[in-house]
Amino acid sequence: MNNDIFSSIIRRDSFFGRLNAGLKMGVMFLLIIAIMITKDPVTSLGFFGAQVLLVSLCGFNLLRLSFYLWPLLVALLTTGWSTALLAPKTGQILWDFGLNSISTGSLEVAVNMMLRALAMTIPSLVFVMSTDPTDLGDALAQRWRLPARFVLAALVALRLVGVLFGEWHALGQARRARGLGAGQSWWGRVRTAAGQCFALLVQAIRRGSRLAVTMEARGFGAGRRTWARESTVSRADYLVLAVSVLIIVAVYGLSAALGSLTFIWG
Repeated sequence: MNNDIFSSIIRRDSFFGRLNAGLKMGVMFLLIIAIMITKDPVTSLGFFGAQVLLVSLCGFNLLRLSFYLWPLLVALLTTGWSTALLAPKTGQILWDFGLNSISTGSLEVAVNMMLRALAMTIPSLVFVMSTDPTDLGDALAQRWRLPARFVLAALVALRLVGVLFGEWHALGQARRARGLGAGQSWWGRVRTAAGQCFALLVQAIRRGSRLAVTMEARGFGAGRRTWARESTVSRADYLVLAVSVLIIVAVYGLSAALGSLTFIWG
């Protein structure tokens, strides 16, 4: 991440930053899969609450993060609203718009979807914001024995996350310096934001093309490589893995005890 913007949220020399990058990726996928295979709101809420508590205790400032990732929250709310409109109308009708309506059943489906999305987003954000791209490449190649193309693609993708956030910030400042967005209506602000998104997409495509040519010219993935540093796994890594498994078992157990645990194939 861009250190100037996100240094107050999490540091890569923090507890999460010192963990093995490959193990963090494995824990992230483990939690996401555990959430994806369930569909009841109690399980989603349990995972969300447990993750918020854990990362807050480890120094991850979720409240400050929400101010910087507000587009993600807006997208989540709009998706929930669409789900509430399109889901089957069961239970009591809460709002009737003539052509469509929202019932207690469709609202429950929308809230559950948003909780699941939030619970899956937190591990991803912690992983991305606390992981050094070089450490991730070392771990995937040395520990996971993955092909060079996959390792290099993951390394570049993670490194570009911070670059794109920095470019978004720079684009916003440049547009404000030109007077764009000042005194506009809400529709004008939406159009300005859409234009900024398109500009960021163009920048990302250009940067990706340049990186592909540069890496090919330098022989990345052409043969066996040596390692400047070894990817190690410590007791803290195994502790995080054990805590993650414990969270999954505890949330599943609590949801089952309440009679709410439901899997997607059930």
